[in-house]
Amino acid sequence: MKITALKTRLTNVPFVKPIRTAIHDMRSVGCLLVYLETDEGLVGQSYIFTLNAVRLKAFDEMVRGFSHRVVGQDPHYVTAINSAIWSDINPTGYAGVTISALSAIDTACWDLVGKAMDKPLHHVFGACRDTVRTYASGGLWLSQTIDELVREAEEFLGQGFRAMKVRVGNADPRRDFERVRAVREAVGQSIEILADANQALRPKQAIRLGRMLEELDVSWLEEPVSVHDLAGQAEVRNALTMDIASGETEWTRFGIRKTIDARAADVLMPDLQRIGGLTEMRRVAALAEAHSLPISTHIFTEHSLCIAGSAANCISVEHMPWYAPLFREQIEIIDGDITIPHRSGTGFTFDEAAVEKFAI
Repeated sequence: MKITALKTRLTNVPFVKPIRTAIHDMRSVGCLLVYLETDEGLVGQSYIFTLNAVRLKAFDEMVRGFSHRVVGQDPHYVTAINSAIWSDINPTGYAGVTISALSAIDTACWDLVGKAMDKPLHHVFGACRDTVRTYASGGLWLSQTIDELVREAEEFLGQGFRAMKVRVGNADPRRDFERVRAVREAVGQSIEILADANQALRPKQAIRLGRMLEELDVSWLEEPVSVHDLAGQAEVRNALTMDIASGETEWTRFGIRKTIDARAADVLMPDLQRIGGLTEMRRVAALAEAHSLPISTHIFTEHSLCIAGSAANCISVEHMPWYAPLFREQIEIIDGDITIPHRSGTGFTFDEAAVEKFAI
């Protein structure tokens, strides 16, 4: 099998209403869809994104710039393709648009490998499970009122979730405490609550908030301080009994290794786009396991399920519904768990009618 063409489509999927975290104002996700066509009629698919479709054309340019490393190649040699692109990006750096482009191509290659074998990728990688714990992440935003938080938390329960994440990061930690307490009272003690500060706090602020949230049995505090302040994050981790989750903003295994070396996180959260694709995600899962650390994948729910189904130290995946309108298949949630599909490849394919609808 040979790859005969690399094609892309630019789309922009709007949110029902604007969303705000401590550091983001979001109205949509702009998604660059990648298609690898082959001489056997199979097509490998993947995507990367930017918030509000900002600079999406730069991502498109970078991906298409690697077509010479892809067209004419057998996708089974995905590691060789990955290594060739890795060498090419040395002058421009191993973070940002370059790694995102590598991720898109690498993941599309793996999708082809699974489709060629007519097997789901978690079976190709070596399966360890067919379901994985998830948490609702597409709500409970900082921009919502307490009444809105309570209503949405109750809706999540009705959708089958048994865990959910609340955004925090107000200047006054008492406001965050009241908001999280309202959610806790609404869902009860048996439901897991997570908190995400989106890097908004200084270490002492994060420690104060964390101690307050521990009273509400919050399982983890995510990205409490700037991603560049690993020493500060380690300070927060050492001061609290609750877990610190981080790693979504790190690029490649080398970024994750810095977090591990700094002892700055209890749970690592690799992001498929920033890590560099499924090849690098598998390396990161192994690196974390070698340090007795669990992982919980960051967004990219559909395409991260194959990692969750093959990495024994993956404790959960983040359920983010932003990209669901682009796919023909739907995610199934039963009693707080996602069923990992047994469809070939990643198990998800683009709905071309939706692609046309959201096309830029």
